[in-house]
Amino acid sequence: MGRSKGKSQDTGGGGGGPSGPSSSSLPNNRASSLSPAPVISASSSTTSAQADTKIKDLKKELFGLIHNIQEERDRGQHNIVNIDKTHERMQQEARVTPYYKNKLRGLYNTAMQDAEAEAELLRKALDRITEIKSLKESKRQDSKQPKPIMRRGVLMTLLQQNATTLPLWVSKPGEKPPPLCGAVPADNNYVCNKNDKIAARVKSVDGEENWILASVVTFNSQTNKYEVDDIDAEEGKERHSISRRRIVPLPIYRANPETDPEALFPKGTLVLALYPQTTCFYRGLVDEPPKNHEDDYSVLFEDTSYPSGYSPPLMVAQRYVIACKEDKKK
Repeated sequence: MGRSKGKSQDTGGGGGGPSGPSSSSLPNNRASSLSPAPVISASSSTTSAQADTKIKDLKKELFGLIHNIQEERDRGQHNIVNIDKTHERMQQEARVTPYYKNKLRGLYNTAMQDAEAEAELLRKALDRITEIKSLKESKRQDSKQPKPIMRRGVLMTLLQQNATTLPLWVSKPGEKPPPLCGAVPADNNYVCNKNDKIAARVKSVDGEENWILASVVTFNSQTNKYEVDDIDAEEGKERHSISRRRIVPLPIYRANPETDPEALFPKGTLVLALYPQTTCFYRGLVDEPPKNHEDDYSVLFEDTSYPSGYSPPLMVAQRYVIACKEDKKK
């Protein structure tokens, strides 16, 4: 696997003790060197040029959206100032007249419209950013450029950045969070796209099974199997062919605890979570769910080295906390 892992979750693997990840089970550091660049064909060059053009157009559109967002925000701020001034006049006069009631009703309705317009522009901007990131990754893979070999610290930093920059779902009034928002599962017929990050249950050379962080390469609808790459190995060096029941897609949106608390795992839920500073998922209980959109989960990992059977609470980002398909602790 390109790393030594702790005991399999099927046999009760857990947090930082003998039955789970420990300092000895962390992956070895790799030299940050690149393989010789391969010869790129004319067709690959054409595809790359098309991707560059699309990325350029998306960046231009994104720039325009950011400009529109700022304009909308300034407009909304001006309206909020008017609301504050109206409240101040009411307090000075110590009375609420029909005039002030009607004026405030109009101002608040306008403020809600301004906020929704800004939120819609933000959604579009986030969509463009997602498209740009996806195109850049596809461009790298299509050109056969080798994936840089990173040291462990760099990889861990990138994984954390990926979690913190995951788009926050902003629901419209009365709208429910979509699949893969926080704890909301994917639809039964959902098929992961190329480059999607997933938790994959794979078998190591010694026959031990583990849940690892992986990236989707392809999906074969005839065999109902995925080809996935271990995120912690050189590209293609740790490729696995596994059935779709052995993968769990990671969230593509963060849930906002203030507006969509139902899209988060509640306290006491059995989950699979990425153990800090590793690329393996282990079983644990939610100690505390996020309280605001910037918070992580507090997770108690299963660990037989502790009297309680669980590790002290460890923080794990929403991106790396998923449903556990097994109901009971082993």
